[in-house]
Amino acid sequence: MRALRIVLAEDSVLLREGLTSLLRHFGHDVVAAVGDADALRRETPAAEPDIVVTDVRMPPAYGDEGLRAALALRVDRPQLPILVLSQYVEQTYATELIDAGRSAGTGYLLKDRIGEVAEFVDALVRVADGHTVIDPEVVRQLLDRRRDPVSRLTPREREVLGLVAEGRSNAAIARRLVVTEAAVAKHIAGILTKLDLPPDADDHRRVLAVLAYLRA
Repeated sequence: MRALRIVLAEDSVLLREGLTSLLRHFGHDVVAAVGDADALRRETPAAEPDIVVTDVRMPPAYGDEGLRAALALRVDRPQLPILVLSQYVEQTYATELIDAGRSAGTGYLLKDRIGEVAEFVDALVRVADGHTVIDPEVVRQLLDRRRDPVSRLTPREREVLGLVAEGRSNAAIARRLVVTEAAVAKHIAGILTKLDLPPDADDHRRVLAVLAYLRA
């Protein structure tokens, strides 16, 4: 596993210090750890990180300052990978983050998932490598809120799409579901067809499939 240069933005001192220690334990370099959105915007350009990890709600207003700061950083560096942490499933934020970063690594995880250390670090690395990783609980709750085109998918197709949203490859999905890669490819083809996502060289259809669920 390659060592990543990470900028971490989290207003809780305990969580910020805990994450910093955890990431360094796994061999990564936390080049800046800040407690508000202004510091995130100020420190990131000079730090030249491989990825930014930020909370959504940060001082001073505890609205969406962390997310706004991260998206602002992408104006000057469109390929900057961003992993957002949130206490709750917030559909608008998740959709906006992913929609704004189709060409860059993007992640949206719930803070409760940080307790599963190996999965969190794995998600971090995959986002830094350019993948899109959405917490399965986020996907589950958003799926429950929708009826179309969700109603057109079979239970197995929903399960496959949930794993796609986590950034899993076809091979990884096949191992998880104990099926062949050909079966996974068939399910994904069915999902894309039901979501009316025809082949398009300019778009990543797997990401668009996830976006179709995040938009209400």
